[in-house]
Amino acid sequence: MPPSTHPNITIIGAGAAGLMAAIAAGRAARGNGSDARIVLLDGANKIGVKILVAGGGRCNVTHHAIDERQYAGTSHNTIRKVLRAFGVADTVAFFDGLGVTLKREDTGKLFPITNKAQTVLNALLGEVERLGIELLHPWRVREIERDTDGFTLLSNNSTETMRADRLVLCTGGMALPRSGSDGGGYIIARALGHTITERVFPALVPLIVGPESKWLTELSGLSCRAGIEVRSGTGKRLARFENDLLCTHFGLSGPAPMDASRYLTAARHEDRNATLFICWVDEPFEKIDTSLQELGQRTPLAYVREYVPDRLARALCERAGVDPTCPGNQLPREPRRTLAHLLAGTRTDISGDRGFAHAEVTAGGVPLTEINPATMASRACEGLWLAGEILDVDGRIGGFNFQWAWASGHIAGSSVARA
Repeated sequence: MPPSTHPNITIIGAGAAGLMAAIAAGRAARGNGSDARIVLLDGANKIGVKILVAGGGRCNVTHHAIDERQYAGTSHNTIRKVLRAFGVADTVAFFDGLGVTLKREDTGKLFPITNKAQTVLNALLGEVERLGIELLHPWRVREIERDTDGFTLLSNNSTETMRADRLVLCTGGMALPRSGSDGGGYIIARALGHTITERVFPALVPLIVGPESKWLTELSGLSCRAGIEVRSGTGKRLARFENDLLCTHFGLSGPAPMDASRYLTAARHEDRNATLFICWVDEPFEKIDTSLQELGQRTPLAYVREYVPDRLARALCERAGVDPTCPGNQLPREPRRTLAHLLAGTRTDISGDRGFAHAEVTAGGVPLTEINPATMASRACEGLWLAGEILDVDGRIGGFNFQWAWASGHIAGSSVARA
């Protein structure tokens, strides 16, 4: 590539954050009358895999109510600033401008009215093309060298190099590595002066049960609403999520267990006795026990079925040693109390999780203290911006991680174009 035509702005990673950063940079540059050359690189053969698989192929673009409390990361103050700078209303307006109308579902999640993730990806790629941004893929960056005049990018194909004045790093973390997010961005970030958090691990990931809780796998396919709690070894509640749970052949999946997964992993780093509890009934033990004592001629099975499906109700009765058909007024004290304890919070043996291949997002990454939240510019390397999952931010299921990508990408792209 002749030196006179090298990109003014190069964005590495064409996922949600990278596509947004490219569009924001292109709009800002064109709005200022600049003819800056903008190049978007991605190492994958297929662009936008995470967008296409999100929300069961429908793409949960964002959530109607988002704030920093729905996220974990280095700095909640930084997360708040970024989310406020480009909020949900901005996201809705942005996609509406691309011809993608979003609808809000009862859960608060926002999806395209077409119910097709391809609609979202096509709109983003169409705007990239309209703005004259060059999308090159597969073009995987193997190494980056910084000098006084900018950056030199070396590809996996050692014969290919590229110069750039300014860089935006949107390479993602390590979740869903088949999409191209395999941790390579961390190597680049370190080479440019950044650090990575001590721990990088899967978040929003299904959980594998251990031997003591194998009975849950016999309920594979069963789903219900439940409260999932992460508790310390001393019993202190560290996190709680109320949402749907799905029993599987390996353990637990669904929004509630997956939301809790990163908090269990983090807790066990400090306390190996940290445990997960499933609260099938949202009442304290004492109140459940009293209700069981007041059943009269009603059976415990009839009572438990008010809260959970029949198969699970029978399994819980069996675990407690309770005859499900016994009239409540004939229930022995100990089995009754055992059932009440199980309903209030079943201690669940979790042996691990399904790893990055099945995780929706990465916990850990570049600390937020190393970027300027007003611009997403690096505090460690002049001419570098960062956005998206490469940063130490992970949110709940429900569009929260996409909103972080849109917000941080928009700020980074707009800022790099003004620089």
